[in-house]
Amino acid sequence: MCAVTQHLLLGGERVGTQLYDLGVRRGDILLVHASMRSAGGDARGMSDALRRTLGPEGTLVVPAFTPENSDTSRSYLDRVRGLSDEARAEVRASMPAFDPATSPAPGMGALAEWVRLTPGALRSTHPQTSFAALGPAAGKLLSGHRQDCHLGENSPLARLYEADAQILLLGTGFASCTAFHLAEYRRPAPPRRLYRCVVASEGGRRWWEYEDIALDDSDFAALGADFGRARAGVVRKGRVGAAQSHLFPLRAAVDFAAEWFRERRPDGR
Repeated sequence: MCAVTQHLLLGGERVGTQLYDLGVRRGDILLVHASMRSAGGDARGMSDALRRTLGPEGTLVVPAFTPENSDTSRSYLDRVRGLSDEARAEVRASMPAFDPATSPAPGMGALAEWVRLTPGALRSTHPQTSFAALGPAAGKLLSGHRQDCHLGENSPLARLYEADAQILLLGTGFASCTAFHLAEYRRPAPPRRLYRCVVASEGGRRWWEYEDIALDDSDFAALGADFGRARAGVVRKGRVGAAQSHLFPLRAAVDFAAEWFRERRPDGR
């Protein structure tokens, strides 16, 4: 065995030990938000370590979001700020249509893209907030993702809640905790807005507009800090690779967030 191969294997074993020490177990359903820049190493090695720790009975889930094909997304609005109407129209015309089989999700990071592209991975069909997964529960978790429901009861987040999944924030903060959005749907009469994106169709590309709740992650970092303090017994902390990471039950996070929103967003925002 060459020195490079041996080093990679030893690194994978170390990450596997770190994951186990943090609380990841064989057979778990695990939603991962990861920053490989913080963790170090490569996405393939991290994916392998996660899948070995979960075992063949476990399921690995990652976000595969695609704001790049929407002209109502924050990324689009940032991109066209200050441009002329003509330049905005050119940007809009060049936006790629969403195709669940081929559309990349560059903003989700290297690990999410590696998982999405791994043979056997499944992906839900929402044109903005799809998820990808590997493992025996992938089909059940990802099916039925309605195209007018980003992250609510008809999305994989609700199925992950029902399955008592775990969340691993691998080198990312609570501002990236997508599961908090499910709690937004569980508020009484949450505010709603229009969304628009371009999707692939038999005739080529077409624009599709739909209404859903107004997603707001601006206070997720504060929410997560309160969750970590109030539920210190269920939020486990440790290093995975070189990254400080957190592991906790998705259900506990969503339930805490629902109560937190009732107190912190009383005006219905």
